[in-house]
Amino acid sequence: MLGEFLKAHRARVNPQDAGLPSHTQRKVKGLRREEVAVLAGVSADYYARLEQGRETHPSAQVLDALSRALHLDTDARAHLHRLAGVVADEGHTTDKVSPELRRLMSGMHDMPAFVMNGFLDMLASNALAEALYEPFTPADNAARMTFLDPVAASFYPRWNWVAQSTVAHLRQTADPKSQRLRQMVAELSQNPVFEELWEHHEVRGKTQDAKEFVHPAVGPLELTYHSFDVREAPGQYLVVYQAEPGPNADALRLLATSRATRAAASPGTTPVPLWLTGTARSRP
Repeated sequence: MLGEFLKAHRARVNPQDAGLPSHTQRKVKGLRREEVAVLAGVSADYYARLEQGRETHPSAQVLDALSRALHLDTDARAHLHRLAGVVADEGHTTDKVSPELRRLMSGMHDMPAFVMNGFLDMLASNALAEALYEPFTPADNAARMTFLDPVAASFYPRWNWVAQSTVAHLRQTADPKSQRLRQMVAELSQNPVFEELWEHHEVRGKTQDAKEFVHPAVGPLELTYHSFDVREAPGQYLVVYQAEPGPNADALRLLATSRATRAAASPGTTPVPLWLTGTARSRP
């Protein structure tokens, strides 16, 4: 995996951006192995062994030099260190969400909030997050929901962006040497888009951004999310969604009060989307 990551990122570096002379004829995209070695201050043979998997214990200093040579950002640099097994131990990880954090989320009546782990399992959610993601069956893992649940294509109007972000985030947070991750990759590769994105080796953490939804009960929604590390439980992070005042806040408030995507209708009946009744903003 270390070699694949290095090779993928080597192909993305423009030789001119690295201060190297441009050649009209290049057999490889991006930098050659020898050029990376020169930029990182290691021998070409040593770097070749890294890419080929014959050298698996580079020092932190070598990894830092390679990060600079390959123009890696903070997330990708941290992932490179983790692939090489030289990341500092963050302590025992757990999937148990503390009662205090659950109470904190339950008090967020107008904001969907949930806790995830490095494998993108949704460990705990407040009532509004459950209502938001209720179209999924089940709403248990963000990666599985995105790539294997047919609801995702209509739920996320920018599905391609969500797919790219999800894969990049999974690479950034999941233990790259774990059996669980290998099983997940095998399962998610049923979707060829996941397989293609996974081979791209993009790494990006989840911090904050805007995200669009089309909810079957209230129609289009645009929410902003923030992600926070749970200090008491390394490997967990809290995600909180928020709506700007206006139509998005109105639709989210309607979802909060009606719980329309839950069993609002009698068993065996199909709830009428609220955006069709005129109680929520009109769907475009």
